[in-house]
Formats: sequence, structure tokens, C-alpha cells
Amino acid sequence: MAQLDILAFPDPRLRKKAEPVDPARITESAFQRLLDDMLETMYEAPGIGLAATQVDVHQRFMVIDLSDTKDQPQAFINPEILHQEGHQVGQEGCLSIPGIYADVTRAERIRVRALGRDGQPFELDTDGLLAVCIQHEIDHLDGKLFTDYLSPLKQAMVRKKLEKQRRRA
Repeated sequence: MAQLDILAFPDPRLRKKAEPVDPARITESAFQRLLDDMLETMYEAPGIGLAATQVDVHQRFMVIDLSDTKDQPQAFINPEILHQEGHQVGQEGCLSIPGIYADVTRAERIRVRALGRDGQPFELDTDGLLAVCIQHEIDHLDGKLFTDYLSPLKQAMVRKKLEKQRRRA
């Protein structure tokens, strides 16, 4: 396995909309290796979710693992949200926007349909952190960042904070 480079805001490639994955490719060794590399990258970052867009692969898939032991990886290939209800506000961060956290409003409960790592379709009803994470990662696949949900004033504050971080680095 290999660690991949995570694109950092304001890289314009983070705004590119991802294309669907050809289901015939899912079980190919190269695609399976890419999933493993994304998981390794996510664990090392450390994070709980990583969309392909964040590693400059503009196809619709993502990996998630909410476990403390990092042994419950999930792959969502060509995910789509079928239903959402309620709303919740929670603090979000992002591996592509390190050190920045903000409250974001998301659907409280969702139903998502995707293909799994084995290429088989599945549907999942979920809420809480997993629902937030899925919505966050699907946003990446659509070229959207969590900071897009913030007010213009907060977005300006984020940009200034990131510029300050870059000057220090």
C-alpha cells in the first residue's frame, strides 16, 4: 500500500465534479489497491472519511471508517442519497482544509445507495456521525467543500486563517 497526497484548499481540483465509476472496474486489482491506498492515507492523516476527489482521482467513490480501532472500513462507490430528513448542526473539519473547524447544518437521517467494495449494490439508512460523514464526502465528489455552507463573513475568516497558516509554514 502507498500513501497518497491529499489536495489542499484552495486547489481548484477540489472543485471538479467526479465521474461515475464503471462497475466492471470495481473488482480489478488496481481499483482495489486504490481503495487500500485511500484507507491508509485516511488513517495516517488521521481522518474518518476520504473522497477520491481529495486524492486527485475524479471518480465517484469514497472510504469511511468511524471505528476507534480503524478496522471497520467502508467503501461507497457511485453513492447517491435517496432520502434525507431532519437537520443537525455539528462541528466539521476536513483533511483538505487542515486546522479549520466550523458548525455545519446537515440532514439528520439519510438513506444512501451505493456499490460496495465487492461491486454489489446496497442501501443504508443511517444517522448521526455516519450520516454527516457520508454527506461531507459526497459533497467532495460534487466539487463542494464544507466551508461553502458558511456565511460570507465566516468564509473570509477561514481564508485569512489559512493564509496565516501558509505564511508560517
